[in-house]
Amino acid sequence: MKLFKKKDASIITKPKKMKKKKKGSFKEISNRSGYKFFLPWMIGFLIFTAFPFIYTIYLSFNQVQLTVFGWQSTFNGIANYVSALLRNPDYTPALIQFILVEVVYVPVIVTVALILAILMNGDFKFRTVFRVIYFLPVIVISGTVMTQLMSSGNVQLGNVRQVFIFQILSSYSPALADIVVFLFNNFAIVLWFSGIPIVLFLNGLQKINTSLFEAAQIDGATPWQILWKITLPIIRPIILVSTIFTIVQLGMFPINPVYGMIQTAIFDTVAGLGVASAYAWIYSLTVIVILGIAFFLLKDHSKDYQYVDVVRLQDIKLQKMRKRVKRQQEWNEYFRKKGVKHGKN
Repeated sequence: MKLFKKKDASIITKPKKMKKKKKGSFKEISNRSGYKFFLPWMIGFLIFTAFPFIYTIYLSFNQVQLTVFGWQSTFNGIANYVSALLRNPDYTPALIQFILVEVVYVPVIVTVALILAILMNGDFKFRTVFRVIYFLPVIVISGTVMTQLMSSGNVQLGNVRQVFIFQILSSYSPALADIVVFLFNNFAIVLWFSGIPIVLFLNGLQKINTSLFEAAQIDGATPWQILWKITLPIIRPIILVSTIFTIVQLGMFPINPVYGMIQTAIFDTVAGLGVASAYAWIYSLTVIVILGIAFFLLKDHSKDYQYVDVVRLQDIKLQKMRKRVKRQQEWNEYFRKKGVKHGKN
């Protein structure tokens, strides 16, 4: 039988303790997993979007020309911006036309989408079929197909100028009449761009607590009052998101003349990429200003003064409504026992 030394016995009887690996909380583990899934998109965004976007700033302050040795750039300051705004007779009118397109189409698209969403949120037969019909053009019709339809004149709603109401409007305000003609000549664009906002509005409308509508109806509120006092304030953030989405989408559509000028300037070997970059940055700053105006007009200004807890307000309204109904039932029960109708001696 083999005997162990005292030193060996101590090794056997007192094994070393295993170090436990430190594990983070479930939230930290979930965050790390989320960052791992997010990392490929972030790498692609930095390489294919952020870097070209920042590089155009450098190009806009240089004269970039294609030579036999490749692309050559020479610093020329703000000459490209001066050329775009003051020397080019086509860019400034195109930029003004783009602003008019945004001013005319964005409110109409958002309003039409909101009205259709409210109608399709109701309880009626074949509701899903109507939702698919209004959203199907967004999937089926691409930008190229819509461009071909516009060029062939198949997006118009007839000759609007022959309508009697339009003639009255034309005699009152020719400028407003021209806006109406411009809108109805491309009315299919309004329906096409309304698909995504309709989905956003339906999502917001279906999340509203229906008890608010019931409490308002008990208080004697009309559907018009319910729309302005309950529905619109609750979905106001969705209106802002839909407006921002529509502004950006219209900016990338062929109806925008500036977008076509930027594409043409990119392949111009005389003006070069410097002028195209200046076009793009002036256009981008214009879009940012329009987005800022939309954000200022549609944001909830009440949150600038106090925090509004919508869920708590809904609970308070429900509690008041339940107390009012309970009080009414108690009075009815009291007068029933007394044999006297409510409101009579």
